[in-house]
Amino acid sequence: MIKLKDYNWGAVIPFLLLHIAWLGIFFVPFHWAYVAGALVTYVVLMFGITAGYHRYFSHRTYKLNRAAQFAMAVLAQTSGQKGVLWWAAHHRDHHRNSDQPEDLHSPWRWGLWWSHVGWVLSNKFDSYNHDGIKDMEKYPELRWLDKYHWVPTTVFGASVYLIGGASWFFWAYALAIVILYHATFTINSLAHVWGSKRFPTGDESRNNLVLAILTMGEGWHNNHHFCMTSCRQGIKWWEIDVTYYLLKILSALGIARDLRGFRLPANERA
Repeated sequence: MIKLKDYNWGAVIPFLLLHIAWLGIFFVPFHWAYVAGALVTYVVLMFGITAGYHRYFSHRTYKLNRAAQFAMAVLAQTSGQKGVLWWAAHHRDHHRNSDQPEDLHSPWRWGLWWSHVGWVLSNKFDSYNHDGIKDMEKYPELRWLDKYHWVPTTVFGASVYLIGGASWFFWAYALAIVILYHATFTINSLAHVWGSKRFPTGDESRNNLVLAILTMGEGWHNNHHFCMTSCRQGIKWWEIDVTYYLLKILSALGIARDLRGFRLPANERA
């Protein structure tokens, strides 16, 4: 049973304040430019989460040079979802224990609320398994960034406010970040209960078109759990995977390298 003492109020209070701040959109004049600003923030930072936190730092599905690696880490942390080492270490643990008793955010074990957001705000998982992230923890700039994970998102939010004022802050920061939170969190919660299972993975990971659209490709979650080393998660032509398309562009530009492919089961190979 989850209790109040399980929550880290140092994380809960900023989280709640952001959920109050976005309501400011109803107290400022409306302009379509603000909607566009919110959308741009959402898309750019979602890419930081999907291409950065997930496909690069957690799974090493492609390569970056050291400068691009740091830039991707900053972009990911601008989303306000803690440090890259913390995020990747816990995600690797999730794959080792998916939907088992040791899984820190299985909706089948702990319920939808806990899997969606409760575990992020808790005291239970403030630390992480350092042995499981040694390949990334060896970089001092990433250790610094992980320790001061609040810096990129704070600088971004403050910059939006100073440059554009309250209206832009409410729309292009507060609203966009809140929607980004919950869209991302659906992969831990809803993507393990809602959708179809194409591959036998030993867990309850599901493929879901709606979640894939919201998260730029992460909704092909059963595909991902079957082949977590693949940079591409939407493997059929109709399985929209915007993150992969953008990484292909970065690959063509020479920024991302060695994008790893999907390993199909033997009976589906050409």
